[in-house]
Amino acid sequence: MTTAICSVDALAKNSGVCALLTINGQQQQVAIYYLPDTEQKVFALGNWDPLGQANVMSRGILGNVGDELVVASPLYKQHFSLISGKCLEDDVSVPVFSIAIEGQNVVLVS
Repeated sequence: MTTAICSVDALAKNSGVCALLTINGQQQQVAIYYLPDTEQKVFALGNWDPLGQANVMSRGILGNVGDELVVASPLYKQHFSLISGKCLEDDVSVPVFSIAIEGQNVVLVS
């Protein structure tokens, strides 16, 4: 089952945006990253930074540490894996959501 989030045109290449989604009956801020030159193309993490205690992950800087695609939190610069949500520097993580591009839409896959 899929739920439409937005159109691909609403995303910024090599950057993040925030979407408010209802997941399991709860509203959650989700950071969506669009990396068109990667195989997966779109990634989604929880927008809440557990160390900075703020909804800011969508404003993080994208990059890689070794072979790991990451987003650096804009507050304290910890790196979070776009695949697993794990922080590379501390023992915390953010939720990871399964999303995909279908046609011209970004969808949440459940």
